[in-house]
Amino acid sequence: CQADGIVIASTTGSTAYSLSAGGPIMHPEIGGILFTPICPHSLSFRPICFPDSATLRLQIPSDFTGTARVTMDGKEGALLQPGDSVSVQLSRHAVPCLGISNGTEEWMKSLAECLHWNM
Repeated sequence: CQADGIVIASTTGSTAYSLSAGGPIMHPEIGGILFTPICPHSLSFRPICFPDSATLRLQIPSDFTGTARVTMDGKEGALLQPGDSVSVQLSRHAVPCLGISNGTEEWMKSLAECLHWNM
């Protein structure tokens, strides 16, 4: 499958990165890895949600003649060569965050405001 790029995000990164590439909005309490192609070259190459236990491995084909780069959160990344691969998995260590007692309600209000939903 080919695309102009791929977004791999946790569910807390889904709204910013994956959504802008056509991926789903997922509640941050749902564990998982989002795989979202950017401008796929086929209608059958669609976003996929993997369980939080998955390890994704993406490999550059050995006969690839183009340019491939890996970046994280928009930071300067590394150039990949034919045959190189990148593995991605969620950390076993969660980042502690301060939350509101009814996080789902606040999350929905935030989405409604940012996306101009009529709620």
